[in-house]
Amino acid sequence: MKSMLHKGARYSLLLLKELAAARTWLLCYVLLILLPASFLLYFYYERSSVILEKEVTRSMLQTMKQTGINLTYQFERVRDTSNSLFMNPNLYKYLDQSEATAPIGQQLVVLKDLRYMMDTAETNGNVFRVRLFVDKSRIYAGELINFFPMDSLKSRPWYNSVIEAGGSIVWIGAYEEKYIDKGSAYVLSTARMIRDAKKFDQMTGMLVIDMTEQTVRNILDAVDLSKQQVIYMVDSTGIAVSHADQSLLGKPVLSADLKKSITEADEGIIKIAEGDDAKYAVFTTIQSTGWKLVAEVPASEISRQAVTLNRFSSVATLLGVSIMFLLLVFVLLAFIIRGMNRRVQLVIRTIHKEGLESLDDRNAASDGHINVLERSVDHLIDKVRNLMEETYKTKVLEREAQLRALQAQINPHFLYNTLDTINWIAIGRNAHDISQMIDALAKYFRLSLNKGRDNVSVEDELNLAKVYLEIQQSRFPQSFEFTVESDPAIHKHYMPKLTLQPIVENALLHGIRKSKGKSGHIRITAHQDGEELVLSVSDDGAGMEEETAGKLLSEPRPESSFDSSGSSYGLYNVNERIKLYSGEGYGLSIRSAPEQGTTVTVRLRSIREELVK
Repeated sequence: MKSMLHKGARYSLLLLKELAAARTWLLCYVLLILLPASFLLYFYYERSSVILEKEVTRSMLQTMKQTGINLTYQFERVRDTSNSLFMNPNLYKYLDQSEATAPIGQQLVVLKDLRYMMDTAETNGNVFRVRLFVDKSRIYAGELINFFPMDSLKSRPWYNSVIEAGGSIVWIGAYEEKYIDKGSAYVLSTARMIRDAKKFDQMTGMLVIDMTEQTVRNILDAVDLSKQQVIYMVDSTGIAVSHADQSLLGKPVLSADLKKSITEADEGIIKIAEGDDAKYAVFTTIQSTGWKLVAEVPASEISRQAVTLNRFSSVATLLGVSIMFLLLVFVLLAFIIRGMNRRVQLVIRTIHKEGLESLDDRNAASDGHINVLERSVDHLIDKVRNLMEETYKTKVLEREAQLRALQAQINPHFLYNTLDTINWIAIGRNAHDISQMIDALAKYFRLSLNKGRDNVSVEDELNLAKVYLEIQQSRFPQSFEFTVESDPAIHKHYMPKLTLQPIVENALLHGIRKSKGKSGHIRITAHQDGEELVLSVSDDGAGMEEETAGKLLSEPRPESSFDSSGSSYGLYNVNERIKLYSGEGYGLSIRSAPEQGTTVTVRLRSIREELVK
């Protein structure tokens, strides 16, 4: 023992010397390799962040361009509706000057036809309202839903622009419009002048088609550039056409510098201000209207996204550099690691030679790193032992809890169906069969509850199956017969409660009741085979494929239950309960074929009455 302690002390001194040499090599590694490499990585990181920041803004611009294409499509649908009405010859016919002095009846017919045209145009999902402004002399000019007097437009700021356009479409930015049937709404509009077909230099009306600003807003709200984005749309003068803040609609929202930059280009990326308030403006042009779609994003948010992307893009580079440095470290410290490994191997061989039991007899007062290692191993062994004992106790409790949980999964639907059957018998048959049903149900309760005990005799389990089938014969009269064949010698043997009932239920509901004739025969047998109890339930019902039968025992499948009875799940639980009760060598087996019936065999350990008392 003393010799081993002296060797341990000597090895400890050698380890200390080698660690001192390792510190020197590590210091050289840090000064000559790690620090320069860190500076290079930092420079690479900063440079790549600038590049990625540009890529992020370009990606935002592409998103804005795609959004502009979506908006162009929506505007073009409104423009197409305007063109369709504008090119309709009937519109010019109805707005002919001679129609203004036509009799009232004729004007009412014109009103009906014009309304049909307006209603047809408003079937376009983007069209909120079609308005036609006509001379006030026409009787329908005061209708104020689709038809309005021309004089009411002259006070509008865009009236002269529409006149100067001479029949071309003029897009009007967001403004609040009041409708007598829909209340107030912010709308965008297309307006165009309608000339007299016979006197081309005269105007007979003005066609205005409205779409809600919310339609545009919904598209803009779907754009996800950053958490702090502000997306809006302005006309050529910088007036807000669409904005999340409705108080800014119809007001200038662009600074002078930003307005100038946006006016000079169709699309682009502009950095606004500097410092903490710096932000980027990403803009593109809506081709159909000439308006500008603008998104303002804080520069800090773009930098954050660039940093996130940079973190991922730098993984490969950082990984490669790290591998190179690690290889270099391994080369520099190979001899130190080899020497330390040789000493540790010697300690391990000593422990193996002395044995684990001898570790408990070590002198706790001894000095040296070897003794520290031995005491650590002692502590580890004690902890492992304690953990093994705790694991064993936990497994025992787990198996008991699992058995209780599996036995608790008894399907209540049979009780509900039985009570329902009794109720309908009482109503439909003047109650003369109720006593029989109640007697059978009482037997079922007595046998199934079994005074709270988990195990029952084979005789009681067979009687429970009989009572269940007798009750089901009342529920499904003349649909099946059953026989029970058992060896009286095993009646006093014990088995888990409610083992046969789920199997019998499965045979009836999924075998007999699912067969073509919905009738058949159920046969229950019970006998002893050596040290095993063998019970079987056979039916000549619908049957199933072998693969399906195998899955009923290998996995719980509540979804396969056809009538909410949970039979397939019951077979799985019965199989698990028997394994917990008798062991892994026992359980259920199923033999079945389509349209040839099913046989479920139960094998469990034979336990006599005196062994379970």
